Amino acid sequence: MYGRDPWGGPLEINATDSATDDDRSRNLQDLDRAALSRPLDETQQSWLLGPGEQKKKKKYVDLGCIIVSRKIFVWTVGTLLVSALLAGLITLIVKTVPRHHHRHSPPDNYTLALHKALMFFNAQRSGKLPKHNNVSWRGNSGLQDGKSDPSVLMKDLVGGYYDAGDAIKFNFPASFSMTMLSWSVIEYSAKYEAAGELNHVKEIIKWGTDYLLKTFNNTADTIDRIAAQVGLGDTSGGSSAPNDHYCWMRPEDIDYPRPVYECHSCSDLAAEMAAALASASIVFKDNKAYSQKLVHGARTLFKFARDQRGRYSAGGSDPALFYNSSSYWDEFVWGGAWLYYATGNSSYLQLATHPKLAKHAGAFWGGPDYGVLSWDNKLAGAQVLLSRLRLFLSPGYPYEEILSTFHNQTSIIMCSFLPVFTSFNRTKGGLIQLNHGRPQPLQYVVNAAFLAALYSDYLDAADTPGWYCGPNFYSTDVLREFAKTQIDYILGKNPRKMSYVVGFGNHYPKHVHHRGASIPKNKIKYNCKGGWKWRDTSKPNPNTLVGAMVAGPDKHDGFRDVRTNYNYTEPTLAGNAGLVAALVALSGDKATGIDKNTIFSAVPPMFPTPPPPPAPWKP
Repeated sequence: MYGRDPWGGPLEINATDSATDDDRSRNLQDLDRAALSRPLDETQQSWLLGPGEQKKKKKYVDLGCIIVSRKIFVWTVGTLLVSALLAGLITLIVKTVPRHHHRHSPPDNYTLALHKALMFFNAQRSGKLPKHNNVSWRGNSGLQDGKSDPSVLMKDLVGGYYDAGDAIKFNFPASFSMTMLSWSVIEYSAKYEAAGELNHVKEIIKWGTDYLLKTFNNTADTIDRIAAQVGLGDTSGGSSAPNDHYCWMRPEDIDYPRPVYECHSCSDLAAEMAAALASASIVFKDNKAYSQKLVHGARTLFKFARDQRGRYSAGGSDPALFYNSSSYWDEFVWGGAWLYYATGNSSYLQLATHPKLAKHAGAFWGGPDYGVLSWDNKLAGAQVLLSRLRLFLSPGYPYEEILSTFHNQTSIIMCSFLPVFTSFNRTKGGLIQLNHGRPQPLQYVVNAAFLAALYSDYLDAADTPGWYCGPNFYSTDVLREFAKTQIDYILGKNPRKMSYVVGFGNHYPKHVHHRGASIPKNKIKYNCKGGWKWRDTSKPNPNTLVGAMVAGPDKHDGFRDVRTNYNYTEPTLAGNAGLVAALVALSGDKATGIDKNTIFSAVPPMFPTPPPPPAPWKP
């Protein structure tokens, strides 16, 4: 029998060479003794002992880098597995069960009213309306403005805003309205953003400034005229010639001539327009080309205002019947301040802080209307605006003297708003009578509320807890409370429980003096006199003029919701601009405060002029 030797070559096994059984048995016994004489490894023991004998479990587990108790190891692994199972179960439940979202706290009344007050400007637009205008009963109108008057230089006067319940476009109050809106955006852009209205209010401003740029030669450095007004409202002398006050028509249906009033000596209007464009240039500073266009236009207008002195409403012109300007000195201070902020050019600040200019503007002689900001008199606004400069930049000499005076006068104005002082009466319901009981009081009240809330925020931002009225110290909260009580009155907290903002609350005026809102959009064109039936009807307006603040109650808190009585029921651009500014100042979180720095974007660093060097020493 042959086998193969693993080392090569045959392996021969012969029967004659094999040992007997006895010999093999003996040899095996010798091998067993030799094997038992040395320790066996675990594998060998398992062969010998078989499955019958089990080794005891170890008390510890070797994890390689650490040795832990087997019991702890088991508990830990078990706990992790159970936790993973529970987490998976919870995740499954959360994903399958319907969620209940926690709503944010509802917006305050000021924010709700702000949404509506801005919509009024959409309803007042003239020209070709944008697709997202969101006022269903309005359409394109005034598309021939400027073109139909052969005597005027500016032929394209399409656009802008109708002033009130008529279809006249007055540059003077419209410019003031844009300035107020821009001021509120510069100070409170974060609040507009929080309310979701920042883009909307910027669109409103741009619609206004785009039109103002059309009313003069905005590419020139020197001009000699401004298109101050489109439309005519004079109905004195029993004239029956169709115009914007004699007729009662939807703006979309107007077919009578709309003359343009040009002015060649109008310092007040030009300086106010300059303020509007300059303030808007700060709002649109991120749009460099447009901002520079606005600044250039503002410079040109202000130069015209200074070179060609005169009131735009002098001589019994049509504007004098509706928006008569009492002076142009306050516009010089106001416009100069805004141009300084827009350009950083100190020559504008030197002008705005010139003592003679302040004197002519009435800063030192007071009077019954002292401290009342309006479309006519901007001195109070200019004083607050320049007090801001002193509070945050403190430019020092040579501006400190007049800035300190304006700052002190601002404090006096704020004192006059408080109930403990008797500068102005109040109705029994608490409405301050800034126009001394004359009609249409609310436009003045909202401006005062804005200035009070804004100045309060100025003091807070300057870490100043309040201000003095004589020997008495008042906290900034007192100013804010004044603003709140006045706006609350307008929103319905008054003896009549009536909101004077259309569409806000459940009880508001239904017979607003407004042509577009009072005539139904029913595809019927009512001619000049044909619309009178809608003017004179006792039925409510078919269209809701959302957000319009009407003229307001009388000095006894009385109000007549009658369409033909414009002293109660007519809204205006200037009134709503002040309302928007006051509402955004009071809206949202008080801690948000003002934007301290944006208004100073163009202002260079201020360093006091160093004194001249001493004369060289001579022995």
